[in-house]
Amino acid sequence: MALRHYTLDVRLSAPADSPSIVRGLQTIFQEQEMTETVHNTEGHGYLATFIGKNGRFLILRVLSQGLVTIDLQCSEGDDLAHVDHLLDSLEAKLKTLLHGTISRMKRLPALRRGADVDRYWPTADGRLVEYDIDEVVYEQDSDYQNIKILHSSQFGNILILNGDVNMADSDLAYTQAIMGGGREQYAGKEVLVLGGGDGGILHEAVKLKPKMVTMFHIDQLVIDGCRKHMRKTCGDVLDSLQGDFYQVLVEDCVPVLKKFAEEGKMFDYVINDLTAVPISTAPEEDSTWEFLRLILDLSIKVLRPDGKYFTQGNCANLTDSLQEYEGLLGRLSCPVSFSKEVVCVPSYMELWVFYTVWKK
Repeated sequence: MALRHYTLDVRLSAPADSPSIVRGLQTIFQEQEMTETVHNTEGHGYLATFIGKNGRFLILRVLSQGLVTIDLQCSEGDDLAHVDHLLDSLEAKLKTLLHGTISRMKRLPALRRGADVDRYWPTADGRLVEYDIDEVVYEQDSDYQNIKILHSSQFGNILILNGDVNMADSDLAYTQAIMGGGREQYAGKEVLVLGGGDGGILHEAVKLKPKMVTMFHIDQLVIDGCRKHMRKTCGDVLDSLQGDFYQVLVEDCVPVLKKFAEEGKMFDYVINDLTAVPISTAPEEDSTWEFLRLILDLSIKVLRPDGKYFTQGNCANLTDSLQEYEGLLGRLSCPVSFSKEVVCVPSYMELWVFYTVWKK
C-alpha cells in the first residue's frame, strides 16, 4: 500500500481573484461528488479541502498575491485514469479561468509516499531526488548504521548507509577520483585505505600491482552485503579478507593509526573513505569535525614525506563546509598543501569535491 500525491501549481502575473476561481472549479468538484470544507485562514487567502470517492483528498489554496495550488492524494489502488482525468479537468479549467495572467503552470508526477520501496533520497545540499528504485536487495541494521542496497534500473545496485547514498555500480568515477584521478603510480607502493567497505577502492587498487593495500573497515555487515550484491563495484576482492596484494581488517582504524604513528610505520598513499565533510558548520556537528581532524592528523603522521592523502569532500554547492575543511587543513600538526577536483558521480546527481593532500 502506498499513497500517491499529485501537485498542480499556478503562478500568476496579477493578484488572484479567489471567489471567481473557486466558483469556476465548483462544477468539477460537484461532478466528482467531492465534499467541501472551507477553512479559516485568518486573512491569508482561500483554503478548502475536498473528500471524494475512494478516499481521494484534495487541498485547494488560493493566495491573493497570485498563487493557486492544488494537492491531490489518492491510494495506490485508485483508478489512475480517473485521477488523471480529474487533474486534466482542473488544469484545463484553470487555464480558461486565468487566461492571460498565468506566468507559470507546473504539474508534477505523483510522489509515491509510504511505498514498500523508498525511491526518494535527499542530496547533500538538501534537494529531493527520485531514483528509479525497484527492489530492496539487502537491508540490515548493524551496531553502527542502517545498511541498504537498493536496485536502480539506471545506476545498478546502490549502497545507502543511514539514508545517505554512498556508492552505486555506476560510480567508478568516484573511485577513480578518490584514488587520484588516474595520475598516480601505485605499483610497488604501500597503500592504506580507511573505510571503503563497498570494496571499490580495493578492487581498483589491486589491479595496479601495489606492494600491499591495508584496508580498515569497522562494519562486517557492509562488507557482507557488498560482497554479494555490489560485485560490479568490488569484483571478487571481498571474497577473502586477504590476498596477494591486500588485507582487510574489520576493526576501528583509529587505535591502529595511533599505533602506526607511534611505531613509525609509513605509507605511500592514504585513502580516507570514512565520511564526507559535514554538511553544516553548526555547533552540533562539532564532534564530526573533530573526528575529521583526528583522522587527518593521524593519516598525515603515517604518510611518507613524498606520499599523498586522498579523500572526498562533499557536494560542490556546500561552499561554507568546504571552506571550513580547507581551513582545517591549514591547522594540522604538520603543514600541508592541497588540491581539489570536482567530479560528477552518477548516482549522486550532483557534483562532488575530492581532495589531494601532501606534506610541505
